[in-house]
Amino acid sequence: MDRTLDFYQFGFLVLKTVFIFAITLVHVAFTTYAERKIIGRAQARFGPKEVGPHGILQPLADFLKIFGKENIIPQSAYQPVFKIAPIIVFAFTAVNLTVIPFEQGFILADLNVGVLFILASASLAVYGIILAGWSSNSRYSFLGGLRAAAQVLSYEIALTLSLASVVLMAGSLKLSDIVLAQHNSLFGFYAIPQIIGFVVFVVAAFAETNRTPFDLPEAEPELVAGYLTEYSAFRYALFFLGEYTAMYIMASLAALCYLGGWTVPKYVMAILPFLKWIPGWVWFLLKVYLFIFLYIWVRATFPRYRFDQLLSLGWKVLIPLGFVNLFITILFKKLFA
Repeated sequence: MDRTLDFYQFGFLVLKTVFIFAITLVHVAFTTYAERKIIGRAQARFGPKEVGPHGILQPLADFLKIFGKENIIPQSAYQPVFKIAPIIVFAFTAVNLTVIPFEQGFILADLNVGVLFILASASLAVYGIILAGWSSNSRYSFLGGLRAAAQVLSYEIALTLSLASVVLMAGSLKLSDIVLAQHNSLFGFYAIPQIIGFVVFVVAAFAETNRTPFDLPEAEPELVAGYLTEYSAFRYALFFLGEYTAMYIMASLAALCYLGGWTVPKYVMAILPFLKWIPGWVWFLLKVYLFIFLYIWVRATFPRYRFDQLLSLGWKVLIPLGFVNLFITILFKKLFA
């Protein structure tokens, strides 16, 4: 009887895993469509409009095109590492989906150290980019890999400091506990009392995911395509899947740690009681979409930073602000907890 129960539990876990990864990949595909449409409108263009109604099937056309292309591997590349690097990036990014609580109880692995798990996985994913740059045996790719290493080292410290303040306020590294602690707090979310940390987190999240204005590891005018220069076909696509999945991971982390996750503040619920009928996962997705829109909006608005400006912002502004915010949080907890 116990073996049968374990078998059904395992089967349910597999189905839930497949469902979450499938939904994420669908979101990634249509995020590329939304990004092209939004940026098109920002630049007084239409964006994709030929494939399907209003271009809605463009992601499918792009998928068929890129996976139908010839996979080219440079003769001078170190092939074993060249082939596995995109898999490292995507695997260590996608594994973070297992610890994201989409709603109360809807999570694959509710780890007690969920925040640390995501930070560790994000750190390991960058090794794929570094290895891709080195194994390509190209100057452009190698410089892109070095830039990625320096960028992640600089901004991961700021990201960790901002999340450390949230962990101190919630008293837990467990993401579901952080959401519930926000729901029981005065404001209902941490974005207001942790405004300094929230700003630091947002900027660091852009740099962690190599998004404009911090897309220096790619930087087309200087490095052709950076670490992507020698890649083609499905391996090229894996890097983009990893990048957009990382965007959703960071957006989810922002929603969970600063915007209350799947919950709505109690005072809002008291004023508008009908909101309790809206499922928690809907609120979670709306907050994630808000952050994804911010990613796209910033790309349409800001120019790329110079590399020295990028490092200067990280070490001279964000890291000191992170320490200041952490000190204020510790002082607040000591005096009022």
